[in-house]
Amino acid sequence: MSAPSVAVLSGFGINCEYETMAAFEFAGAETFKIHVNSIVRGHEKLLDYDILAIPGGFSFGDHLGSGRLLGNRLRFSLGDQVKSFVNSGRPVIGICNGFQVLVKMGLLPGDSGLTMTQTASLTTNDSGKYEDRWVTIELDANSPCIWTRGIQRLRVPVRHGEGKFVTNDVNLMDKWEGRGQLVARYVDPESQYPASSSDVLPYPTSPNQSWRNIAGVCDPTGLIFGIMPHPEAFHSTWLSPDWTRKPPKKHGISPAIAIFRNAVEYSLEKETE
Repeated sequence: MSAPSVAVLSGFGINCEYETMAAFEFAGAETFKIHVNSIVRGHEKLLDYDILAIPGGFSFGDHLGSGRLLGNRLRFSLGDQVKSFVNSGRPVIGICNGFQVLVKMGLLPGDSGLTMTQTASLTTNDSGKYEDRWVTIELDANSPCIWTRGIQRLRVPVRHGEGKFVTNDVNLMDKWEGRGQLVARYVDPESQYPASSSDVLPYPTSPNQSWRNIAGVCDPTGLIFGIMPHPEAFHSTWLSPDWTRKPPKKHGISPAIAIFRNAVEYSLEKETE
């Protein structure tokens, strides 16, 4: 396989397709923008692709809650295809609204049986407003997440109004943490690594006051990954807000592309097994 193929979903208010495609292409993948209805109607099949990406945006206008309607669309119209895709060992990523979709359809934090039962949610930011700012996240080195291998910290933008990760069963948080599923957390960029803590950091270090500062989670296999910030929106170093004040030693592809490169490399390794 020369380059893994990525199905980047589009339609119904998704609006970050091209940034997501660019990030995967910088990482060495071949990308395809696929309208959700093309899969629902049988014109496209998920299993024809190696990686599935659900980009950010405002699917169905966030009616009934961010990600709810698209999550239902995928769960009830494409549930069997999604299960087959995951059971075949292929990576899935949901970014921002895509993360909300994966949580609302029950794929994240998920379980080993892929029951697609919702156990968490992403609700309104404590600030009560849409947050558009840059944050620093720390990635758990002990997580099974294939998307974050070898990455310690990233500076990335957030753009969301409903990013607070919560659950109605606090015991589940301990369970997910023990499994390494709480992959990404907001941290103070001045703190020493590792600095991940269960104590909620002050706003705006934690832009939404998510429980345990959670910015992203994976399923037990580490193949399905949801992240609230937008790594694809920082695909090039020139996109940093301070690139003229604190320029890197060398301009080009940003460190955030490592997330997408990890999935590409995983797919290539899987192909040679």
